[in-house]
Parts: sequence; C-alpha cells; structure tokens
Amino acid sequence: MYQMASKHTRRDARPTPRLSATRVAEVARAFKALSDPTRVRLVAAILDREKCVHDLCSELELEQSTVSHQLRILRDQDLVRHRKVGRHVYYALDDAHIRALFELALTHVSHGKRGARS
Repeated sequence: MYQMASKHTRRDARPTPRLSATRVAEVARAFKALSDPTRVRLVAAILDREKCVHDLCSELELEQSTVSHQLRILRDQDLVRHRKVGRHVYYALDDAHIRALFELALTHVSHGKRGARS
C-alpha cells in the first residue's frame, strides 16, 4: 500500500556520499568565503560580466583596499578569477558552478520564510 513520506524520510534511495576530511574542509572554506555580505555583493556585481576593481569600487561604494582584500579571499578559494590589462585588474566568476551556487542560494532565500519578509 502507498505510504506518504514524512518530512524526515529520504525521497530517493541514493546513499549519502562519504566525504574525506580534506573535501569537507574545502567545501567549508568555500562557503565561509561566500558568507560575508561584502563578498556576496562582489559576486552579485560580477555575476553577468567581468569588471575591473575601479568599477567595483564605484558600483558598490567601497574603498579600493576593501574590494581588493575581499576579492583576494574569493580568488584564494577559486571562486573568482582575474586578468590584468595594464594597470587594471578585471574579475569574473571562476566558472558556471559559482553562478549556479549563487543563483541557488538566491532561490533558496526567496522561497523560505525569512525571504518572504524581506
């Protein structure tokens, strides 16, 4: 007989993957890098196209030292990449995975109880 799944029942039969301690630490560092509001703003600013530090400073109304420091944290976690053209450094998301992760987080907060209040 068909039985309704409770909130706590897994919907699929796939086993939970075992993660090595190294992989767990890497994932935690990536989420930690994305946990800062300034870094979230930076990721959102370069979601659609690369931008130079100067443009990011103007758009976000932040000091160059703040933007550079926060971008370095994102770069160290391979969340953004950079390229230098003369004196300008341009930043972009490292790959489509970062965009997907960011967009999923936006979807998550807009569907949750807290997202409905903001």
